[in-house]
Amino acid sequence: MGKTGRLWLVDGSSYLYRAFFALPPLTTSKGAPTGALLGVLNMLNKLLKEESPELIAVVMDAPGRTFRDDLFEAYKAHRPPMPDDLRSQIAPLVEAIPALGLPLLRVEGVEADDVIGTLAERAAAAGLEVVISTGDKDMAQLVNDRITLVNTMFDTKLDRAGVKAKFDVEPGQIVDYLALVGDSADNIPGVPKVGPKTAAKWLAEYGSADGIVARAAEIAGKVGESLRDNLATLELSRKLATIRRDLDLPLAPADLKREPPKTDALAALYQRFELNSLLRQLGGSAA
Repeated sequence: MGKTGRLWLVDGSSYLYRAFFALPPLTTSKGAPTGALLGVLNMLNKLLKEESPELIAVVMDAPGRTFRDDLFEAYKAHRPPMPDDLRSQIAPLVEAIPALGLPLLRVEGVEADDVIGTLAERAAAAGLEVVISTGDKDMAQLVNDRITLVNTMFDTKLDRAGVKAKFDVEPGQIVDYLALVGDSADNIPGVPKVGPKTAAKWLAEYGSADGIVARAAEIAGKVGESLRDNLATLELSRKLATIRRDLDLPLAPADLKREPPKTDALAALYQRFELNSLLRQLGGSAA
């Protein structure tokens, strides 16, 4: 089995979107889409086989609005609606994950990032090593000496040095960095005319967004003017980019124990969705 002192947190929503857009649109003989479902389950099975984690959770977005939508109505508003072919695969995935023996968390009113952030910080404070499996760059703000990110699709790892190398800022500055440059994926506005190099330069010189605001009058040129004209937008962007770490959750990190898979339930689900490759992997118990 895996290390008892390590907790794996899987960004299930990131997995789902990556699988849907990266893989061919597979369907059952009745036309039900299954490509994303198969892709996520293959990624989870690969992680389980290679890492044998004892402590693990899969975290997914719950349906409905979050506090960020209340802060900013245009938050993620530019994104097209979730495709029906993707939406229809969420329910079987939510059914399959517990059948694999994995704890699944979906918390209303917040995003999966906030659940992961809360669990990661609590686990690190309890002395656990935390590995977050995600493709979301926003998670870089969570990195510290005990928390690292892995992107299994590209086999990359982000620790403190990796965050610095990728963004030219420290993990503790990532929120302010995102607030300055904005994030087109989430429709976080940022400060117009401020790009990654300018943001990194300012953060190196002034330390934080608060330090930048305090010295805003000294910053020359059009970019300085843009900063002064958008101080309220900068503060809003910082709130939107900040991953919460203070949620009241039903499970503590030590409770996130991997259980034996429920092979009968898996077999029935795999048969229903004609996931024959996964059915074969179950072996005799699925016959």
